[in-house]
Amino acid sequence: MTPILASELIVNGDGTVFHLHLLPEELADTVILVGDPGRVELIAAQFDRVEVKKNNREFYTVTGRCHGKRISVVSTGIGPDNIDIVLNELDALVNMDLQTKTVRPEKKSLTLVRIGTSGSVQADIPVGSFLLSEKSIGTDGVLRFYAGNREVCDAELEEAFVQHCGWTAECARPYVVSASPELTGRLHSEGITCKGVTLTAVGFYGPQGRVLRLPLSMPGINDRITTFRHRGKRVTNYEMESAPITGLSNLLGHRAATICLIIANRMTGEASADYSEKMQKLIEYTLKKLTE
Repeated sequence: MTPILASELIVNGDGTVFHLHLLPEELADTVILVGDPGRVELIAAQFDRVEVKKNNREFYTVTGRCHGKRISVVSTGIGPDNIDIVLNELDALVNMDLQTKTVRPEKKSLTLVRIGTSGSVQADIPVGSFLLSEKSIGTDGVLRFYAGNREVCDAELEEAFVQHCGWTAECARPYVVSASPELTGRLHSEGITCKGVTLTAVGFYGPQGRVLRLPLSMPGINDRITTFRHRGKRVTNYEMESAPITGLSNLLGHRAATICLIIANRMTGEASADYSEKMQKLIEYTLKKLTE
């Protein structure tokens, strides 16, 4: 097998992968992804034992044992572009030989769960809810750079969304991907307020329909997003990482799901700036489900 060029898979002098600064043995098969590096320690505080701590830029990893199960927590920072880095490097750690820069013949499938915060776009999903994403709509364009992306997308839902919302061709065409049914089934219980379709935005302001000084290229987009319905599905919430995590995982053969705490409701105008207690409960809930 022809090795990948050093410029394409950059490995640090200590043998770690370029951005995450991790060695293959330092990553667990079950990985919790968070946007905020500060949330890594919050989750790691629940571990029985910590084995690894690695930090580079916004990427902070702690690997340890929780209720006897080995788990890694990795912060991605904010946004889909960082997800492209993290997902590819996590996959490289388990499915490539970093020394020879070749793909391993036997592939490993990681379990990836994003724990995040999100804003509801439906009035009946209140602040403080736990929401499990069954599908994600990506407006970031990341998945479109990879061959075979349409094979993991729900083309029917995608087209219905584009038509209903009057999505402009000047913006990246949305894509729709499904979370791992096995993983969502494992994470779902009476502790989850609802399951839904999560809209992943490429930014926080204009890409989520917020207007400060600059007008939108798609005025009224949030009203159309809120009223979208297709075969019993509706968009439930906005965030910034779920779709590329899910889409890239599906392409690479990993299992992925997203579970979010709703901290704002875009329809009612309600928001909570202090959500630490609720986030702690979501962390405890997710760890329990992953270690049962």
